[in-house]
Amino acid sequence: MKPYRIIVADDHGLIRQGIKSLILQDPALQVIAEAANGNDLLKLVRKRLPNMVIVDITMPQINGIEATAAIRKSFPKIAILVLTMHSHSQYFYQAIAAGAHGYLIKDDADTELLIAIKTIRDGNSYISPQLSTDVVEEIITAFRDEKALPLIVLRDREKQVLKHVVKGCSSRQIAEMLNLSARTVDHYRGKLLKKYKMKNTADLVSHVVMNALIISEK
Repeated sequence: MKPYRIIVADDHGLIRQGIKSLILQDPALQVIAEAANGNDLLKLVRKRLPNMVIVDITMPQINGIEATAAIRKSFPKIAILVLTMHSHSQYFYQAIAAGAHGYLIKDDADTELLIAIKTIRDGNSYISPQLSTDVVEEIITAFRDEKALPLIVLRDREKQVLKHVVKGCSSRQIAEMLNLSARTVDHYRGKLLKKYKMKNTADLVSHVVMNALIISEK
């Protein structure tokens, strides 16, 4: 039986070594490469074509959410497990929206990493025990109160506009940076307000910042 080939991506070398040590406890698994940033990860994926990528969220150059979306778009058969310190459910929703098959919090990794890999390898989804209760409660509450589900999926251009809105940029400034017309930017602003059910930009920015919906890059 061929080994299950994995690439590990995390910007901390010691953490990568710890992940690798856990993985190698199973002789059916093989770590074929390591990456310290998102750009290197994408290059390695194209070159090595692994069965699975284990990726952190906060990485230089390209963060783990963006890398996940890029990998899923070009290589839909590659499984992706997000392994992160972020226990806020909004990061989980973003990871799943980007195409991740599983989400594991690092505090659970010692006991759950091999379980997560096997679960995903068998064709199922995985969520860290530390987070599962919160996510289930949010989904149940959303249905009970007849509100929109907490998962809000944004298109790439909407994400770009939202990031600049949070930074306090005007429509004209955003238009210049994204090579759009100010009218088009205002259109995106309106769509964002509608998706998040906010009355104005100030409320939208406050909501995004308070709920960690924008992932900072190093």
